[in-house]
Amino acid sequence: MNITDPMQQEKALVLLVDDLAANLHVMVAALKADFRLKTATSGASALALCKDQAELPKLLILDVNMPGMSGIEVLRRMRDDPHTCDIPIILVSADVSEQNQTAGLNLGANDYLVKPIFHDTLIIRVRNLIQRHAERGKLRLAGHVFNFSGEAIVITDCNNNIVDVNSAFIRLTGYDKAEVLGRNPKLLSSGRNSNDDYKIMWETILKDGYWQGELWQTRKDGSVYPKFMTVSVVRDRAGAIEYYLANFVDISRNKESELRIAHLAHHDALTGLPNRLHLQIFLDQSMSIAKRRSEQLAVMFLDLDRFKNVNDSLGHSVGDELLVQVAVRLKSCIRDYDMVARLGGDEFVVILRGPDILCDAIVVAKKLNHHLSQPFLIGPHTLHTSTSIGIALYPDNAQHIDDLMKNADTSMYFAKSDGGNVFRFFSPAMNLGAHEKLKMESELYDAIERRELHLHYQIQVDDMGRPLGAEALIRWLHPERGLVSPVQFIPLAEETGLILPIGHWVMDTACAQLQAWQHHAFTRDLILAVNVSARQFCQPYFVDQVREVVQRHAINPALLKLEITESLLLKNIDDVIEIMSALNTLGVRFSLDDFGTGYSCLQYLKRLPLNQIKIDRSFVCDLATDRSDKAIVRTIIAMAQNLNLDVIAEGVETDEQRQILQSMGCTHYQGYLFGRPVPIDEFELFLKIGSQ
Repeated sequence: MNITDPMQQEKALVLLVDDLAANLHVMVAALKADFRLKTATSGASALALCKDQAELPKLLILDVNMPGMSGIEVLRRMRDDPHTCDIPIILVSADVSEQNQTAGLNLGANDYLVKPIFHDTLIIRVRNLIQRHAERGKLRLAGHVFNFSGEAIVITDCNNNIVDVNSAFIRLTGYDKAEVLGRNPKLLSSGRNSNDDYKIMWETILKDGYWQGELWQTRKDGSVYPKFMTVSVVRDRAGAIEYYLANFVDISRNKESELRIAHLAHHDALTGLPNRLHLQIFLDQSMSIAKRRSEQLAVMFLDLDRFKNVNDSLGHSVGDELLVQVAVRLKSCIRDYDMVARLGGDEFVVILRGPDILCDAIVVAKKLNHHLSQPFLIGPHTLHTSTSIGIALYPDNAQHIDDLMKNADTSMYFAKSDGGNVFRFFSPAMNLGAHEKLKMESELYDAIERRELHLHYQIQVDDMGRPLGAEALIRWLHPERGLVSPVQFIPLAEETGLILPIGHWVMDTACAQLQAWQHHAFTRDLILAVNVSARQFCQPYFVDQVREVVQRHAINPALLKLEITESLLLKNIDDVIEIMSALNTLGVRFSLDDFGTGYSCLQYLKRLPLNQIKIDRSFVCDLATDRSDKAIVRTIIAMAQNLNLDVIAEGVETDEQRQILQSMGCTHYQGYLFGRPVPIDEFELFLKIGSQ
C-alpha cells in the first residue's frame, strides 16, 4: 500500500543491509519505533530477501563497502531487475569520496548518507523518501489512468480553457491535442442542448463541485453523438478553483439499445407495426383530441380471409412473409397521421381521424379491400387473399376504448360471414345478432341429447335416372325456430368444436341407415354419402372411429362414401393421404366435394385414393349460358376421366343442364331435377314407388 503517514497508517517495511552488526544495531534503534524492519549482513542475502519475499520493502538502506558484493553492485542488480527497480535506496558509507557518491547516484540511488549517521537525520530522510516515492507512485498511476483510460478526459484551467486531453479524447472527438489546447470545450457543442441545460450544469458544478449528465456533442467530422459526462472541480489549498476535470463516453449504443427496447415494447416484432400496447395509447390520445376538436374517429378491424389455409398448406414462414407484405400495403393506404397496428395473427387495426370520418372510412376501406385482393408473390408462390373489415365510429358507436374495439370486432365478423372482401359499419343490431349467436350456441349443445338433429336424404342417379345412392344432409328441427338450415349452425359448430360430436352422430346414424337398407331389395345396393369436416377428419382417432361404427352396424364399407372438401388438402397432405389410404383399405369410398372452388393442387389428385369428384353447383347453375362455366366443367370431367375417377354434378335443376353435362361425359347427377333432400320415410317411399 502507499505510505503517506507511517505514524497513522500501517508501518512501512524497511530493509537494512550492512556487514557490521554494530551499524545495523544503530539503524534499528533509530527506526524501530516508526517502521517495520528486516536486516541483511551481505549483498547476496539482501537480493535473496527481495526476491523470495511476498512483500517487497518500501525502502533499502544499503552499506556501500561490504565484502563479497558491494552495495554499488547490489544497487546495480536491483535497478536491472523489473521486480525491484522502483524500490527507493539510500546508500550509506564512511567513504566521503565524491567518486562513490557519484557512482551510486548514477546507478539510481535516491540518497547518500555519510557515516556516522545521526538518529534524527536518518528518520527524516527515510520518512521523506518513502512519502515522496508514494506520491510519485500516485502520480504515475494517475498518469497511466489518464493516458490509457477508455473514457475521454479533458482538463481545463480556472477559465475553462483546455490544458490537456488524453488519447481517448483524441480517438472519440477526432481532434488532435494541438488543435484543442488553450481553447474552450465549447468547440464540441452540437447545438442540440439549450442554454438552460448548460446554465443548470454550471450552477451545479460551482455549487456542489460536481455534475453528471448527458449532452449531445459534435466530432471534428461534424457527426453528432450523445455522451455521458462527469465534471469535477479541483481546488488549491486556499479553496480557489484551479482546474476542471471532465471525463465522458460515447453512449450512442446505449441510446440505440434504449430506443430498440422501447420500439420492441410498442411494436410488433414481425411486421414492425405498432402493437396492442401502442394502439391502446394512440387510440386513447386520439379520442381525447377528437373530443376536444369535436371530430370523429374510425376504428377498423381487419382479418385476412383464408389466411389459415396459407399457414396450413405452405407453412408459417410463408404465412409470416405474407403478413409482412400485408403490413406494407396497409401502410400505403393510410395517411401519415393515421395508424395501422397488428393485434396478432392475421388481425390488424386501422385508426382514422378527421372531421368527415364516414366518407374517409369508406374510401380507405375500399382501398384496403382492393389492395389486399391483389396477388402476393412470395418465393415461388402466388397467393391470393382478401380482408374482411369491420368499422366502428367514435363517438357515435361507443364512448370508451373497450366498447369501440369490441364493436369494430363485431362488425368485422359480420363482414366475414358475408363472404369476406367486404367492409361493414357497426350497428346496434349487430350486438343483438351476437347475443343471438351465443344463444344458438347454447341450444346447439343440447340439440343432440334432445334428438333435435335429423338426417335428410337427397338422391343421386346415373345418366339413365336410376338411383345410385344418396347424400345424407343434416337438419336441425328446433322446437321454437322450426327447421334450422345447416348454413346457420354448421359454421357455429365448426367454430365451437361441436362439429366433432355432431359429425360422429351423423356417421353413426348414416351407418345405422345403411344397415336398415340391407333388408329391402330397392335400397340394398345404395351408396350413402356422408360429409366429413376437415376438423373431424384430422382427429387422431378418426380412422378407428369409422372402423368401429362400420363394424358395429355390420355394413358393407363399400356402401359408405365420405365426402371431403378441397380445404382439407391444405392440411399436411401426407397425413391426409395416410388417413384416406387406411379407410380405403377398409373399403370406404371417397368423393372430393365442391371441386374447383378451393385451392386444390392438381399434382395431389393423382396421389389421393379418390373414387369420385363432385362438380360444385356454382358451375352448374349457369351452365347453359356461361361459356366459362362450360369450359371449367368440361375440363373437370376430362381430368377425372384421365384419372379414372367418377364425376357427379350437384345442383342439377333443369333437363337442359343434365343434357349439357351428359354431352360432356358426366354420368352421375344430384339436384332438384331428381329429388330434394327429404326425411327418410319420404325418401324410401319415393324409391319404393320408383322401383315398382
